[in-house]
Amino acid sequence: MTVTHIEQSYLRTDLPAMGPGDTVRVYQKIKEGDKERISAFEGIVIATKHGRGITGSYTVRKVVDGIGVERVFPLHSPMVERVELVRRGSVRRAKLYYIRDKAAREVRRKIKSIFMEANRPQKKTPIVADEMDANAESSAEKE
Repeated sequence: MTVTHIEQSYLRTDLPAMGPGDTVRVYQKIKEGDKERISAFEGIVIATKHGRGITGSYTVRKVVDGIGVERVFPLHSPMVERVELVRRGSVRRAKLYYIRDKAAREVRRKIKSIFMEANRPQKKTPIVADEMDANAESSAEKE
């Protein structure tokens, strides 16, 4: 497949060389009403698809408050302001879909430990007879 002259004009040249396992920060233009702002989305690249051509895309995953969020960005989208490479990752797979299950397992383990701590009965220290007498005397003096 050859790139036509029309497609050539839409290809971006400012993209870093990124692959699965890399941590990237994607700055995307968001239009709200008549205003436009830039929102950053930082996460791990778990997949790249369809090569480096005009139809190429990449999936970025991050965990927010224990919930996994994934977004698919077109590689040459004009709505993406810029892409920063935060950290290089060294992985042995082309698609890191197993991270979804791994993250869910870790979150479940954390939630379980928090749940167990919340439901753990509190240790009650027994009141010694001398303390009871002292408390009774101090309350009698107050009256």
